[in-house]
Amino acid sequence: MKHGGDIVASTLKEHNIKYMFTLCGGHISPILVACVQNNIKVIDVRHEATAVFAADAISRLSPAIGVAAVTAGPGLTNTLTAVKNLQMAQVPVLLICGATATILKNRGSLQDIDQIGLMRSLTKYQAVINKGKHIADEINKAIIIAQSDVPGPVFIELPLDLLYPKDMVYDLYGLNKKNHKMPWFVKKYLQRNFNRIFDDFDKKPLPIPKITFPHISSNKLFNCLDMIRKARKPLLLIGSQTMINVLNIEKISKQLASIDIPIFVSGMARGLLSNKHIKIFRHKRTLALNESDLVILAGVPCDFRLGYGKQINKDAQIIAINRDRKDLYLNIKPTLAIQSDPGDFIYKMSEKLSKKKLDMSIWLENLRIREKDRENEIEEQSKIKTDYVNPIQLFKTINNHIEKNDIIVADGGDFVATASYILRPRFKLGWLDPGPFGTLGVGAGFILGSKLAYPDSIIWGIYGDGAFGYSMVEFDTFSRHKIPVIAIIGNDAGWTQIARDQVEIFKDPVATELGYTNYHEVIDKLGGIGYEISENDDINGVIIEAKEKAKLGKSILINVKIGKTDFRKGSISV
Repeated sequence: MKHGGDIVASTLKEHNIKYMFTLCGGHISPILVACVQNNIKVIDVRHEATAVFAADAISRLSPAIGVAAVTAGPGLTNTLTAVKNLQMAQVPVLLICGATATILKNRGSLQDIDQIGLMRSLTKYQAVINKGKHIADEINKAIIIAQSDVPGPVFIELPLDLLYPKDMVYDLYGLNKKNHKMPWFVKKYLQRNFNRIFDDFDKKPLPIPKITFPHISSNKLFNCLDMIRKARKPLLLIGSQTMINVLNIEKISKQLASIDIPIFVSGMARGLLSNKHIKIFRHKRTLALNESDLVILAGVPCDFRLGYGKQINKDAQIIAINRDRKDLYLNIKPTLAIQSDPGDFIYKMSEKLSKKKLDMSIWLENLRIREKDRENEIEEQSKIKTDYVNPIQLFKTINNHIEKNDIIVADGGDFVATASYILRPRFKLGWLDPGPFGTLGVGAGFILGSKLAYPDSIIWGIYGDGAFGYSMVEFDTFSRHKIPVIAIIGNDAGWTQIARDQVEIFKDPVATELGYTNYHEVIDKLGGIGYEISENDDINGVIIEAKEKAKLGKSILINVKIGKTDFRKGSISV
């Protein structure tokens, strides 16, 4: 007879899941072993949050949902930040957690806590499975819920006695031998609990339900098109929610290239920068929003990133498209609210608009002039002499080395935000950042998931020196699992995103200072290859060598000492 771990693994296989991310624990050993037997590769990491972030990347980059399994108690609590990040970024991930045996629940067992209560506010769906015959159905249900409507994380708790072999559990309960010290009523209780777990254990699961999400109605599409055609200065803002269905991104990109509406992108949608035929602008967005007479928010909530709506011209009409009804109305009263998948909306809208060209030439030309002026400013700033390496010059050099299908993973504050103005993805799914939660520490997990989803791509990890502290030990994971990466640290010996305003306002750098740590030397000891750069002239040669070694399967860290600049002065978000 199969044990519970076998059912978990075979159910996951039905969903075309190829990877299980984990940090081992006795509660979940049967799941991990069964995954290997079902050709699901188990990737073990050094912190549970990394496992969840890796599953996050799989969900963002492939049609299959990402899955992580952690042990009970602290194994679960270590994931909380990563799970909240999933919820905020609207990424579907299945988190499986072990638990104490059903007969020991609430009796002081090792690592026994109220795990469902802990996860209730963080996940779309939570379930404790207490019968073997329910394992497959509950996992199927959770996976579909995670991917439907507004995507997000789901949580399944599996007690230890559901996962281990039947005869072992029988022995654990003390039912296989005469135990004269066991009262008859205790034995009866144990036998009944054992039967409840294993009755109909091999029951065939119910049919897997279909993924659902809202579609735009023909009426609302017509109204939207009418508003666009009447506008003189429309703007289209595209966010990460547009990129949920990875199978549709290529056709969305092609359609966007056929329309003349100026576009700004954020989050995962930065990957659309890889299509140079799309009229995407990167600079002076706030000024454009202040001038626009029609703002289309496609999967973009009006949160702090848009000044809670204050950046938008108060006389402009607003079309909001979002899967989440709450986000449709966040801080605004849209002229037209459309609860729909933004990707589905953009494709249908672009298809209609491409048949009759809009005359946006003057509006587009004004935006292009500003764009060029800002690019010229950045070029001049890249030539400013700084202590160590000018970070703008560093990114301009890196940008010359990014190739088709490469993926950029962003993990940091000030350094990563600078990168977002300069680096251009060459792949529709070529940019990963944490999303609106602004979480540091996503880097290692995102790198793992990205390389596994796209094994032929070069993964560029862009790290602030503060953020790198969360990921450093995972270079051991990269080495063990043969995950090549080119990680680049912008080492300015501080938490610069915070220090910029804290020092200016309070004249005190307390808790914002780090050191010019030799991170590259640590990486050498963890199985990778480390480089240090402290002069602009060294950048190109080191990157060329790093690319050659990454293509040979090596994990590379380039520790770049960077100088201070005013490029992002006054940029703190609150």
